Amino acid sequence: MDIFSRPQTERSPLIDFDFANRRLRIEGESYPEDAASFFGPMFKSLEGFLADVSDETRSAPISVDLRLSYFNSSSAKALMNLFQMLEETARGGVPVEICWNYEADDETMQEFGEDFGEDMEYARFNLRVLDTDVS
Repeated sequence: MDIFSRPQTERSPLIDFDFANRRLRIEGESYPEDAASFFGPMFKSLEGFLADVSDETRSAPISVDLRLSYFNSSSAKALMNLFQMLEETARGGVPVEICWNYEADDETMQEFGEDFGEDMEYARFNLRVLDTDVS
């Protein structure tokens, strides 16, 4: 599988995992009615991808881009599971870079990013303020 994709809805984020190019993106709001069934297929696909990382591709970085404006507690648990999987992969020697994007005036998302980032020892976790200046 080269791609895992789910369109954004009113209650669930866009998920765009381009495994061939090692780019993962999650964007939008996340409060699905059944987080386990929503995130389950994503985790299954990601687990398969990470299990297939071979010695030849081990040095190629995995890039993760998150742009969430809201998420509920069950989505927070899913994010923690995602970060744990990526941290374990980075611990195994695969470069992983996670970019947590947030609006300049969104202190809540900034704090969540800071909290998630504190748990990362091997994966590189970056906080990035989104540029909202369109003039």
